[in-house]
Amino acid sequence: MTPEEILNEIAEQTKVCTRCKLHHSRKNAVPGVGNAYTKVLFIGEGPGFHENEQGLPFVGAAGTFLDELLEDAGLNRDEVFITNVVKCRPPGNRDPEPEELEACKPYLERQIATIDPDVIVTLGRVSMGHFINNGKISLIHGREFWSTGRMVIPMYHPAAALHQPSLRSVVKEDFIKLSGLLKKARSARQRLVSQNEVGQETPGEDLPQDNDAEQLSLF
Repeated sequence: MTPEEILNEIAEQTKVCTRCKLHHSRKNAVPGVGNAYTKVLFIGEGPGFHENEQGLPFVGAAGTFLDELLEDAGLNRDEVFITNVVKCRPPGNRDPEPEELEACKPYLERQIATIDPDVIVTLGRVSMGHFINNGKISLIHGREFWSTGRMVIPMYHPAAALHQPSLRSVVKEDFIKLSGLLKKARSARQRLVSQNEVGQETPGEDLPQDNDAEQLSLF
């Protein structure tokens, strides 16, 4: 199967999923959308009202701001893939509950494996928690971490800047740095592939060391 076919299959599975209680209030599942061959994957928290209505991620006010942020990073939606840690809207836009996150985890993990991005940008505290345990987004936003061979960059959710205007410039500054981080991640992964091809079993000293979600606990 091609990456597009796999992602379409995942999307169809989410539309009929009953793995958690969120399906009871679901109007439309929001599996994600974008370029199946992208090198950067954006992961938000969960669909909101407008997303539940349209079945697409980030289509409300936060989505409009995300488009502006992508432009700051020299990107557009056609070049990236955007999804959420849960594919159905939590009632009242509350945070997803642990069992809901666990129920949706296989879909997200399969999306990550299929797309195989160089960089994962987490948008918000909940999606950050999928990769980084006990991190405080106010302290580590915009910084690079490595998880299973990929650069992970935690960032504020665009909606946070809409609710707290003081964060707007902070969020924009983080996205402006994204272009440089993408180049760094691509170069690091290419070096790792090159080393593997010549039979080296461990990364060189100039390569970032992986930290999986269980190990990375900073604060």
